[in-house]
Formats: sequence, C-alpha cells, structure tokens
Amino acid sequence: MLVVPASGTPRVVPVSQVLEGLSDEFRHAALHDPLTGLANRLGLEESGQALLAGFGSARTAALYVDLDDFKVVNNTFGHRAGDSVLTAFAARLQACTRPADRVARLGGDEFAVLLADVDETGACALANRILRVLDEPFVHDGHALQVSATLGLAMAGDVAAGDPGAGDSGTGDGGEGQVGAGGDPGAQLEDLLRQADAAMLQAKHEGKRRLGRIDPSRPESRFARQALIRRRLPHALGSAAFSLHYQPLMDISTGECPAVEALLRWHDPELGAVSPTEFIHVAEHTGMIHAVGQWVIDQACAQARLWADAGTPRAISVNISPLQLAAGNLATVIHGSLQRHGVPPSLLNVELTESAAIVDLSSAAAQLRTLIGAGIGVALDDYGTAYSSLSLLRELPLTGLKLDKSFIDTIDTDPTSAVLVANVMASARALGLRTTAEGVERETQLAVLRGLGCDTAQGYLIARPLPPAELDMLSRRRVP
Repeated sequence: MLVVPASGTPRVVPVSQVLEGLSDEFRHAALHDPLTGLANRLGLEESGQALLAGFGSARTAALYVDLDDFKVVNNTFGHRAGDSVLTAFAARLQACTRPADRVARLGGDEFAVLLADVDETGACALANRILRVLDEPFVHDGHALQVSATLGLAMAGDVAAGDPGAGDSGTGDGGEGQVGAGGDPGAQLEDLLRQADAAMLQAKHEGKRRLGRIDPSRPESRFARQALIRRRLPHALGSAAFSLHYQPLMDISTGECPAVEALLRWHDPELGAVSPTEFIHVAEHTGMIHAVGQWVIDQACAQARLWADAGTPRAISVNISPLQLAAGNLATVIHGSLQRHGVPPSLLNVELTESAAIVDLSSAAAQLRTLIGAGIGVALDDYGTAYSSLSLLRELPLTGLKLDKSFIDTIDTDPTSAVLVANVMASARALGLRTTAEGVERETQLAVLRGLGCDTAQGYLIARPLPPAELDMLSRRRVP
C-alpha cells in the first residue's frame, strides 16, 4: 500500500502493518474516554483485573469520585464549560496518582481510581490530596468555576473478607494473599467498585465534599443497594429486565377507559424488584434517563400499534423527565418512534414528571408546543408537589393536568381538600386543560370528583397497573 504522509516522502507499507495500526487505534478508542483520554469503564475492567491479581488483598484500594452538583455548571455556563472542567479535573486527578495506579472516567461526572500496593493510610492520604486540588477553581472563558467532589474508599480486603479463597496464599513465605485467589477477578473488581460507590453515596448523604468509608463488618446499608442499582442499571436496557405495565385512565362521565398510563417496571436478577422511586433519580443523575426514556417511548408505541391492530385502540401516556426536555431532541425521538411503528400521534400522550426542575422554560415550551401541534397530548403530572406551581400552568403549553394523590386522599373526608381541588379544577378549565385525579381508591372520592367536574380518574378503584395481557383480560370481563 502506498502511504502519503502529511509531510515527508511517500512510501510503500505492507497492508498487514496498516491493519495492525488501525486495530491498535480501534482498540484504544474502545478502552478510553474520548473527552478526557482516561480509561473508560471497559478499560478499567481490563486493567483493573490485572492490578487486583498482582497485589495482595490488603494492598489494593478503590476510590469512587463524584463531582458535587456538576449539573449546575452545565446548566449555568453550558456544556462546553462542563467539558472543560471534566478535562481539567481528569488531568488533576491523574497528577495525584502514581504510574501503577489506574484512573478512569466511568461516565458523566463520575471517576474511579484503583490504587496499587497501598494501605488504608496511604489511600486516605491520596483521597485528601484529590479533595485539596479542587480548592483551586477551574477557569473557562474568564469565569472561575468552583467545583467540589465527594469520594468513597474501599479496600480490597473489605470485599475479600468473606471469600474463602482470599487471605493467606499458602506459600509459606509470609506474603500477602491474592485478592479472591481462585475467584473471578471481574466479580471482585465489581464488588470493590460497588463498595467504594456505596461509601461515596453515604458521604454525599452526610454533607458532600468529603471522603466516605463503610465499615465492612457492619450490615449492608441502603447505600450499598443504591450503588448496586447504579451499576446494574446499564445492563437492564440490554436484557428483559425492563417491562411496561399499564394503568387505565377512566373517563368519569362515561365510565370507559380509552387511555392508559405506561409505568416502568424493573426486575433484576441480583436486586429483585426495583421501584421507580429507587432508580429514576439514579438514571437522571447518571444520564441514563435519556436511553431509558427512549426505550419507554418506543415500547409504548409498539404496544399502541398492537392494540390498534387488535381493534382495541388505547391512547398511552408516557412519563417524561425534564432532563429529557433539556436534551432538546424530545420531539424528534417521539416522532421517530411514532413513524417506526405506524402509530397516529393521537394515541400517544406525554406526562411531564417533577423529578427535576425545568431549567430552560423557553426551550421546554418550544418542544412541548411542537408535540401539541402534532396532535400529542401534554399533561403536567403530580400537580401540587415538588416544582409545580400556577406559574408553570401559565408558562408551559399544556393540554392536561394531573392532580397528585395527596390532594385526592382526603377529598371525601376533609372539606378543605375538596375546596382546594375545586379551585384547581376551575383554574384548569379556565385554561382549557383536561383534569385527571390520581390515586382514586374509594367510590366516595369518585363521587366528589364527578361533582366537581373532573374529567378522568386513575387509581386502584379503577385498576392497578397491569401487563398488557392481563389488562386485555380485565377489559374483556368488563364488556357487558
């Protein structure tokens, strides 16, 4: 092959040499983060297993590093500033470590450091050095950006303590035992990182900007489960762990259920059933919410197609995080799924959840306006909690409003609750919005809502969330 370099004399090179060079480049790209140049998760798994196998169980440690409130940098100064901070922090992080250590960016604002040939005192000293290098602000476009971090520490001995293969190597020379000797290095690395992640989460809970350490002799904490959720979540999309259940929405005036809400369920082989209240905020924090949200939209469209083909069309509502709006491509994602499955826009609605505040209202409004213009319904979910307010009703284009269950719980027993709901209903009608009451569990609640002119009811009185097949059976039983 004739190779013409950018500068110099053309030369003939064997094809095998060119392919070998390309192979090396592709391998490097597969194992490294393109922004920071650090190892990525796959690269850390490869080099980390070798590191664990090469040092004694008491001489290896992991640090899990998470930048505090990093989304504020992106939201305030833009993603270019965020990328600049991440790149500069990666360089500072590497400067704190030794050549034998392994430094990786796991994704977003999360990093990991595997420390070789170190005791707990040395590991703590390095962690404190990382905290100190963040005292100096990052500079971008003339702005001094102050960023802190929270760290979690785990020693390999913490996770090897219960491993019968760990400990004394049996060499008789007094040397350190290998971590999990005879065990799976990949599983040992996973356990070590999860323990460090749990320690970081505990430190976050205790106030951030500090080093966390979990006593391995104590019972497993809720932070350990959260850490496992964070590590298992990426695997859920590529398996059958996720599924959608559907809860009917009843038209109060007719008693029919022409629509349903899609609710995400996750059953993990290690974690068992994982509640959305456990994993949605993890998905938002790690950025996984975009992939998860796109999966939900696509699955809902596929189900809408199946019901339409069966002659029982149902409009499906899907929950959308404000972070999906922040990405700016929500309308494109939804239109793509509708076209892929041949579903008319009238069979899809979106419900804007309140798990995070809407940062850019003008951008969000523009995207929602596009959806409504295409014939897709847009409702504000859980109204009356968290970030919702009358100002959102004024600033966001909407077609519906869902009242949180906390409003409905005492509507039939507390006159004050009934007055509050009546006022919300009146405001919604004045704005041309359809209203839905969540958490309806008693006939007396439904009677009050009917008297107030509420359009739709949802709750256990009508039906629990069900898989599609069970929902179809329920519907057939209700047909006279």
